[in-house]
Amino acid sequence: QVQLVESGGGLVQPGGSLRLSCVASGIIFSSYAMGWYRQAPGKQRELVAAATRGGVTNYADSVKGRFTISRDNAKNTVYLQMNSLKPEDTAVYYCNARLELVNQLVNYWGQGTQVTVSS
Repeated sequence: QVQLVESGGGLVQPGGSLRLSCVASGIIFSSYAMGWYRQAPGKQRELVAAATRGGVTNYADSVKGRFTISRDNAKNTVYLQMNSLKPEDTAVYYCNARLELVNQLVNYWGQGTQVTVSS
């Protein structure tokens, strides 16, 4: 059974920092691209940051220079370090594991963790 379990969300003041963690089980973690998505109320889910199997990263323009994604294959864990948080970063953050096969795209999602940026 595949599980992605996020943690680290919470309430933080503008300008503050949080680190999200996502522990994966039931998959060969090193084979998957890992990503963080977020969904704010009334908005579509959007990609925040992603890291390929080889560790190449990409970020949404809105978080570049503030957020950092990293992965520890030995711990089956992906992290999202979030600095200089803004109220517009408020959303539910979801962990994603993605594997592209020849004829199939495999996607797994975590249950989400709430991040609220407010004074």
